[in-house]
Amino acid sequence: MAQSVGILGQECFDLKNKAIAHLHDYSFMEEIPTIDYSLLFSKDHNERSKSLEHIGKACQEFGFFYLINGVEERVVEGALKGISDFFELTNQEERSEYLKKNSMDRIRWYLRSDAGENRENLKIVTHPEYHCPGKPDSCKDAIGEYLKGMHEVELGLAKAISTILGYEETYIEKEFKLEVGFDVATFNLYPPSLQSKGSIGLAEHTDPGFFVSLIQNVNGGLQMLSHKGNWITVNIPRNTIFIGIGDHLEILTNGKYKSHIHQVILDNNKVKRISMATLHGPSLDTFVAPTPGFIDDSHPPTYRGMTYKESLELNGFDEIDVQSSLIQLRMPLSL
Repeated sequence: MAQSVGILGQECFDLKNKAIAHLHDYSFMEEIPTIDYSLLFSKDHNERSKSLEHIGKACQEFGFFYLINGVEERVVEGALKGISDFFELTNQEERSEYLKKNSMDRIRWYLRSDAGENRENLKIVTHPEYHCPGKPDSCKDAIGEYLKGMHEVELGLAKAISTILGYEETYIEKEFKLEVGFDVATFNLYPPSLQSKGSIGLAEHTDPGFFVSLIQNVNGGLQMLSHKGNWITVNIPRNTIFIGIGDHLEILTNGKYKSHIHQVILDNNKVKRISMATLHGPSLDTFVAPTPGFIDDSHPPTYRGMTYKESLELNGFDEIDVQSSLIQLRMPLSL
């Protein structure tokens, strides 16, 4: 296992060194692809084929993309208002009701302000059962409507990605048991840089699951580490959802599609920023391992398999924490 950690650690070290080398060289700037969700299901064969090819390249060459025409703008705006209302119309004492109680929490509140992290957040399990605070009244229904729409998008993206990988369109949906998948949404409140106790809003990490979706009220802070080792600033256009591949799609495809390291930096935050990141995962009992179709003599299995629940708890965390264990799941390379 130590060798496995070393391998991934060296890859991360190399990527970071490249990123540092490019800090003052703007020629490396990479434009995040934009996928039109509606075109993935166009009745025009050529239009649909081009769109599928586009998302295939986005998944393989970037591992993240902007998604348009997925969830209605009014629904996204309503969800963001619901999150804002939660932080604005409740006091800290009311929110602290959701401090950690036990490992089976389905709603959990958290506040940290130090050199390593600066944010207040609330995590809620949203699927297969929807949990949300009852106060304020505007919160639960608005966020629930967005999550319902996003679940339909999740199933649609599963069909599109299955197709471009060469499988029947229900392949990922069945492999991950997405109809009963374990999804967790996190409401984040990041302070302005002048009020933070350091530049880090959220430290470097990857996310478990099929993919993560993100909406936010203002741009600022999120950075993705690209294949080329560059930190790319994510500026999400209006009425757009950011999508990032999760650890378990990387495992399923034996590394063909990769989950990317990302972080939140507060240096340029002039105002408070709210966001909601939703981790769309397999069912807790789903055993995830590299698919045989991605394994051959040149591509031996790179990850060991285990259930989604086991992977979430591997480092001593709870299900609702949805913490990555990708490093531990990497298998040592044969000498």
